[in-house]
Amino acid sequence: MRTYNRFDLAVGNTVMRVAGPLHAWVYDRSRGRIGKTLLGAPVGNLVNVGAKSGRVRHTPLLMLSDEDNIVIVASKGGWPEHPGWYHNLKANPDCEVVMGGQTRSMTARLADDAERDRLWPMLDDMYRYYRAYRRRAALADRVIPVFVLEPRAA
Repeated sequence: MRTYNRFDLAVGNTVMRVAGPLHAWVYDRSRGRIGKTLLGAPVGNLVNVGAKSGRVRHTPLLMLSDEDNIVIVASKGGWPEHPGWYHNLKANPDCEVVMGGQTRSMTARLADDAERDRLWPMLDDMYRYYRAYRRRAALADRVIPVFVLEPRAA
C-alpha cells in the first residue's frame, strides 16, 4: 500500500466536488429513498455550517447508529488530510442529520480513545474499507477522527 500521489488527489478532489453535492441533492429530493446505502452501509446527510463561509453544507456520509447517537468517520478515503466537513464540525458542532426522510438535531464531538476503540470494530463491520483507509492514513501520519453526534436538547 502506498500514499496517494498528486494525480490521485487531483482526480479524487474533482470527483468529490461533483459527486458529493449531487448525491446530497438527490438524497434530499428523494427524502432518503435514493442513495441511502453505499456497499450496504447506511448513508445520511450531515447538514452543518461552513467554518469559513458560514454557508449551510449538505454532506452525504456513512452513518452508524449507536443507541441514540450517530457515529461518523472523517476518513476521506485515507487521504493525508481531513475532509472539509471535519473543520466545519470542529468550528460549529451543532448540526443536523437527515436519514430516511427524518431530520435530527445533533451536537458533534470527537470520540475519545476508549470510544474509538469500542466503535472501530462496529464501523469496520459496517464498511469493510475503513481498515484500508486507516492503514493508508497512517502512512501519512494521520489518525482518522471519529465523531459522535449526540441528540441536541430541544
